[in-house]
Amino acid sequence: MANPFGPDGWTPERIGDLSAKTYLITGANSGIGWQASRVLAQKGARLLWVCRNQTKADDAAARLRSETPQVRLTVLIADLADLDTVRAAADQVADHTDRLHAVINNAGIMMVPERELTAQGFELQLGVNHLAHFALDAWLYPLLHAADGRIVAVSSGAHKPGTFDFDDLMWSRGYGAVKAYCRSKLANLLFVLEANRRLEAAGSTVRAYATHPGYSDTNLQTTGPSSLWGAAMSVTNRLVAQSAERGGWPLVLAATDVEARPGAYYGPTGWFESRGPVGECVMAARATDAAVAQRLWEASEQLTGASFAV
Repeated sequence: MANPFGPDGWTPERIGDLSAKTYLITGANSGIGWQASRVLAQKGARLLWVCRNQTKADDAAARLRSETPQVRLTVLIADLADLDTVRAAADQVADHTDRLHAVINNAGIMMVPERELTAQGFELQLGVNHLAHFALDAWLYPLLHAADGRIVAVSSGAHKPGTFDFDDLMWSRGYGAVKAYCRSKLANLLFVLEANRRLEAAGSTVRAYATHPGYSDTNLQTTGPSSLWGAAMSVTNRLVAQSAERGGWPLVLAATDVEARPGAYYGPTGWFESRGPVGECVMAARATDAAVAQRLWEASEQLTGASFAV
């Protein structure tokens, strides 16, 4: 696929002044979320962070403020493994802004060794990586609508082997750390597909975009998986991973660029889409299955109790 941004791919130099815009990012205190925040802050954007750990978020905010003193940044606390705290944070957002130009669904966990459940009884990886963001986006939809805003889902190349069994969404049988992670990343793309279908049909100006960071050097690979997987990934991170800074670029592209296509999948395009110039990537065919996407949406509404007011 030819890169629509040229052979060198998309870079932050394409961004203009963002001082009139507001972006919400989950899990922004580290990794690609923090790096995306840096780029947005340097362009003048106002930032809202939704993070789980107050101390870590405050430390990360202090680092960003020391680097970009003019940044306008508000930290809200929520645990994506508990929808009650997500709802509380969503309600607080309206106290700080009357519109959102994008919600970047960045926070995630990876390859949890043993099956764990969220506060609402969801398998942890599907609950955090998909269901919590589904609910958050639904609850924040009025603010997105006010700005003709964007939903940015952060998926992964791991979506490609992902599968769905709607008779056992929560892996009560046959749980596997990798299988569950792949399902959650496939869910991110199916969500984008169905969100755009429904938003367009309703005449909404809000649109959804898909991204992936490639193989970027972050703590995601070492804090979620088992100690054996984590040790292996810490080595491959040093040998083959690109920087977290470059891993954050696709998120910013999808949130800001006027040429970004709703429903497109942006990320590194080189070496098995793990690194290299940022551009449009190819989803697995199963990520474009409209019937599965619709069924997942309906299940997500039933499970979370959240729905988009379109």
